[in-house]
Formats: sequence, structure tokens, C-alpha cells
Amino acid sequence: MKTVLMMVLFAGVVGSAVAADKAMTPQQQRMTTCNQQATSQTLKGDARKTYMSNCLKNSESAPADKSLTPQQQKMKECNAEAARQTLSGDTRKTFMSNCLKKQPK
Repeated sequence: MKTVLMMVLFAGVVGSAVAADKAMTPQQQRMTTCNQQATSQTLKGDARKTYMSNCLKNSESAPADKSLTPQQQKMKECNAEAARQTLSGDTRKTFMSNCLKKQPK
């Protein structure tokens, strides 16, 4: 657990420092994506550690997407968009509510 947390913190620090100089490597992108997905699923402890390990080993996330229900996929997309916009607090709650209410196109 501590190792995964340290990896996440290290990746965040390294990622922000590297982002200022150049684009993130595929591994850094994968780490960011896996971390966001684990957070959106509110995974903790051994479940998060296992998820992160499996996610980082699998470079393709498409097979995991197939197992998501339409509501879970919508939640994932809205969460990713909120993260891209760096929303937090009430602003994020409002965005997520509106995003999840929208009908699929």
C-alpha cells in the first residue's frame, strides 16, 4: 500500500515537473489514467493496489471498457472531463450532475 502510494506521489511530482519540459511518456500517461480510474472507483487498500498493478501491466484499457455498463461508462467520461477541467468542490459536483443527466448523443 505504501509502495503504491509512493509511486502515485512520485509519478505526480515527476509528471508535473516533466510536463513543464516535455510531453508525458506513455508510461506516465498510463499511470495518470490508471490513478484517475482507481480514484473514480473509490478503490482503497489492497483492492487499489491490485487494480493499479493490473492496470499498469495492461497497456490497453479498451477490454476493461467493454465490461462497463452504460451508466458506468458515462460516469467515467464525465469524471475524466471534470479532471481535465481541474474542477473541484461544488463546481465539480454541479458539473458531474449536469454531465450525468445529459442524454447520450
